[in-house]
Amino acid sequence: MDYINTLFLIGAMLLCASILASSLSSRLGIPLLLIFLIIGMLAGVDGFGGIAFDNTSTAFMIGSLALAIILLDGGMRTRVENFRVGLWPAMSLASIGVVISAGLTGMLTAWLLNIHWLQGLLLGAIVGSTDAAAVFSLLQGKGLNLKQRVGATLEIESGSNDPMAIFLTITLVEMLSSGQESFSWNFLLLLVQQFGIGGLCGLAGGMLLAWLVNRVHLATGLYPLLITSGAILVFAFANSIGGSGFLAIYLTGLVLGNRRVRNLQNILHVQDGMAWLSQIGMFLMLGLLVTPSEMIIIAGPAVGIALFLILVARPVAVLICLAPFVFSWRERLFIAWVGLRGAVPIILAIFPLLAGLEQAQLLFNVAFVVVLVSLLLQGSSLPLAARLCKVEIPPQPEPMQRTSLDIAIDGDYEVMIYQLDNANWCVGVQLKQLTMPAESRIAAVFRGSHLLHPSGSTRLALNDVLCIIGSPRDLPALSRLFSKAHTPSYLENRKFFGDFILEGDAQLSAVGNFYGFEVPPELGELTLAAFFSKQFGGHPVVGDRVEWEGHTWVVAALDNDLILKVGLKLGSGSGKPPMGFI
Repeated sequence: MDYINTLFLIGAMLLCASILASSLSSRLGIPLLLIFLIIGMLAGVDGFGGIAFDNTSTAFMIGSLALAIILLDGGMRTRVENFRVGLWPAMSLASIGVVISAGLTGMLTAWLLNIHWLQGLLLGAIVGSTDAAAVFSLLQGKGLNLKQRVGATLEIESGSNDPMAIFLTITLVEMLSSGQESFSWNFLLLLVQQFGIGGLCGLAGGMLLAWLVNRVHLATGLYPLLITSGAILVFAFANSIGGSGFLAIYLTGLVLGNRRVRNLQNILHVQDGMAWLSQIGMFLMLGLLVTPSEMIIIAGPAVGIALFLILVARPVAVLICLAPFVFSWRERLFIAWVGLRGAVPIILAIFPLLAGLEQAQLLFNVAFVVVLVSLLLQGSSLPLAARLCKVEIPPQPEPMQRTSLDIAIDGDYEVMIYQLDNANWCVGVQLKQLTMPAESRIAAVFRGSHLLHPSGSTRLALNDVLCIIGSPRDLPALSRLFSKAHTPSYLENRKFFGDFILEGDAQLSAVGNFYGFEVPPELGELTLAAFFSKQFGGHPVVGDRVEWEGHTWVVAALDNDLILKVGLKLGSGSGKPPMGFI
C-alpha cells in the first residue's frame, strides 16, 4: 500500500509540476513538450528525483497508447476541406519524403558513428518522420493561423507519416536480427498492406462510431469515453491484422470530426484534455527513461546528425516531394523547417532495445538528442519562421465558447458565447438594428454579473456577454458581428490584403482601365477569379499572392476553389515584372 501511495504521490507531483511549468512556455519561448521532457529528465536517475525507470516494454506500451489518443484528437480537429489542397503533397512527404530523409540521415549516421550501414539506416528511419504530437501541439499552442495549403499539408503529413517510419523501423530491425543485408519485394507488399488495411479500418471505424454515437442515448460524460474506447479498438484491431493502427486511429478521428456527431463540441472539449494528459504523461515518461549522462558521450555526433537532418535531409526531401505541386518558395521553406521530431522517434528507438540489437542503446541516445535539438531549435522558432516566410494569414473571429444542444434538441444548434470589446462596431447599437442570420437568436445578455432580458430596444454596451443560439453554418456571420480577432499589426487586413478589395467576378479589362494598366486583349474578358486561379494550379487559398503589372494581388475570400474577392496593393511604379507566385 505504501508503494502505491508513493507512486500516486510522485505521479501527481510530476503532473502538477508539468502543468504549472507550462506557463513558462510563452514567456521563455520554449516549446511545452520540451518542458515536459526536461521535467522527466530532472526527476530521473541523473536528476534531482533520482527515479530509476528502465522498463522499455512499459514505456513502449504507454507511449503507443498516448500517441494513439493524440492522433485521434488531431484527426478530429483536421477539416476534411483541407484535403482539397493538402492531401497529395502530404502523402508525398509522408511516404517518399520519409524514405529520403531516412536514407540521407542514415548514410551520415553510419559514417559519423562508424557503425554498419543498416544500423545507420535504422536510425534514419527512427528519426525520419515528423511527429504528430509535436506538430499539433506547437501549431495550436503558438496560435499560428497558417495559409490553408501550408497548414493542411503539415497536419496531414504528421498524422499519416508514422506508418512509413514504423514500417521501415520494424523491417530494418528484423533484417538486423536475422543477419539479412538486402531488401526483397516483400518490402513493398508489406508497405501496401500497412497503408491499405490501416486506411480501410480507420474509415470504416470512424463511420461505425459516428453511427453508434448518433443512435445510443447516454449520459453526456459517456460520449467522449465511447469515442475514445471505440477508436482505440480500431487502433488495436488494425494492428492485429497487419495494418497501421496509427493511420487507422487518425482517420477514425478525421471521419468523426467531419460528420454530424451528437454532442461533438463537448466531446472535443474532453478530448482536448485527454490529449494534453497523454502528451504530458508520454513526455514525462520518456524523460524518465533516458539517462542524460550517457548522452554526453555522443552529444557531438548526435547534434551533428540532428543539424544535418534539419538543414539538409528534410529540405532535400521537401524540395523533391513538393516539386510537382504549386507551392511558393517561402511555403516550401517553412514546410522544410517544420520537420518537428517528438515522441515518435523516441518510441521507435525502443524497438531495437526490445529486440536486443547491438548498438541499440547508442541509437536510442542519439534519437533522444535529435528530438531535443529539434524541439529546441525548430519548435522555439516557429512564430519567427512563419513571419519571415509570410505563411500566416489574418485570424478569423471566433466565439469565446461553443456548446452543442443536440443532446436535448433534434437539430443542429449550438450556444455561442461572445463578449463585446472596443473593436466591435455593435457596441451602443440596439438589438433591433442588428442584421442577424434568420435561424439565430440572442438568448441572453449579461452585463457584469446581471442577467438582462433582451428586447429590441436593448442597447449593447462594452463588455456585454451575449449567449446566442444558432446553427454552426451561421458561425462566420455571427462572429463577424460580435467578435474581433486579436491580430498582430503586420496581419491587419489593410496591411495584409491591401487598400482595395475587388470582386472576383470583375473583368480584367475593367480593372486595368480603372487602375491604369494595359491588359492583353486575349485576357481582357477573363475575370479576376479565373485569371488568378490558374496561377495556383486551380486550388487557391486565402493569402495566395502574385506580382503582376507592378502591383500585388492577394486572394482575400474563397468558396471552395472559387475566388470571391481579391485584395490589391498598389505598387510604386508602373513597370510590368513577370508574373510571380510569392
